[in-house]
Amino acid sequence: MAQNWSPTSWREKPISQVPDYPDADALKATEKRLAGFPPLVFAGEARRLKKALAGVAEGNGFLLQGGDCAESFAEHGADQIRDFFRAFLQMAVVLTFGAQQPVVKIGRIAGQFAKPRSSPNETQNGVSLPSYRGDIINGIEFNEESRVPNPERQVMAYRQSAATLNLLRAFAMGGYANLENVHQWMLGFVKDSPQAERYRKLAARISETMDFMRAIGISSESNPSLRETDFFTSHEALLLGYEEALTRVDSTSGDWYATSGHMIWIGDRTRQPDHAHVEYCRGIKNPIGLKCGPSMTADGLLELIDILNPANEPGRLTLIARFGHDKVAEHLPRLIRAVEREGRKVVWSCDPMHGNTVTLNNYKTRPFERILSEVESFFQIHRAEGTHPGGIHIEMTGNDVTECTGGARAVSADNLSDRYHTHCDPRLNADQALELAFLLAERMKSGRDEKKMAVNA
Repeated sequence: MAQNWSPTSWREKPISQVPDYPDADALKATEKRLAGFPPLVFAGEARRLKKALAGVAEGNGFLLQGGDCAESFAEHGADQIRDFFRAFLQMAVVLTFGAQQPVVKIGRIAGQFAKPRSSPNETQNGVSLPSYRGDIINGIEFNEESRVPNPERQVMAYRQSAATLNLLRAFAMGGYANLENVHQWMLGFVKDSPQAERYRKLAARISETMDFMRAIGISSESNPSLRETDFFTSHEALLLGYEEALTRVDSTSGDWYATSGHMIWIGDRTRQPDHAHVEYCRGIKNPIGLKCGPSMTADGLLELIDILNPANEPGRLTLIARFGHDKVAEHLPRLIRAVEREGRKVVWSCDPMHGNTVTLNNYKTRPFERILSEVESFFQIHRAEGTHPGGIHIEMTGNDVTECTGGARAVSADNLSDRYHTHCDPRLNADQALELAFLLAERMKSGRDEKKMAVNA
């Protein structure tokens, strides 16, 4: 166990992004109730994820992490979960073929309810109220009653997470994730896409591979691994009272695990090394993510790595780079060089969403071309540094929303009001997310071809 650490030691540290609950006794009672609830995930599952991420850290895999910016209580239904999972699986298949490596699948789901905010208050028409901080804390409706932090919402979030996990496990292990199904869905996307010609070549190669597998007797009927998949959950560990209540000792190892999700991450606003969020995360054994924005220095990053992964364990720490398409070339290389110089074993992942937010027609949006540009720069920089571009971290939905502009179906600024449903930040819709996967797969393939040519030269 981490030195001088306990699940409550974070309470002795400074903390930011914390809601102001008006009834401290009610909050304490709610946290006590949660502490008696069953775990949402299990230590063995978290260890399995860490092992898979260790492969990525060693250059033998790719991380796909994505899902809602903030889950909501109002939009919790089987159809929404199914549609997200379906789009996510299609992305994974395309990326697996592009990378020619295993893809580790982690959803921002079944726990992604709390959001950091740039300001504690929000003003509309001269009225100022506490900011919306996610459904686990307060309501999105702009009225005084809704915006008061309510601890009972933590119980609602727990129950929704449990129900979501139950359905995801059924989808992952019950046949819905059958590779044949996912392949047919992917072909349907290609057929209907305005960029069909561009994607058809890659899709045809995947089809040829599937045909060959069937010809030699490899099918979902004979191989359970083709009709099942490992799928893990993750969220930002922002509301630490909730996290503490779901922190449990693993009976087989004696180690502490966060059982609210398989992987949790520390946001760019809460990564101060002497503050509460880093203190909490350093003591649990789950895989941890760390968001790295433009203000992250090389020395600051190395200090956080030493705190969060002192044993230099592969798979323990994922660095999620979020700079913006116009800043990634300035900031990422110096961080990579510092980590490489010190021999730290990490997964490098690209978050191309959070640094590329603009406002058009009074809507927050993210242009698809800027998202793609940051991902491309991320890959180019890693190639130049001789390091492994280990993954992407995106905000996406399986629904046909109009929140990010651009893409093959060309969502314009004028379209944003059509289906702008997000409770917080703009998300890629299903078509845009899969388009990103195809374009990224093309880059991966060209990178492999260049490497082969260099080796054979």
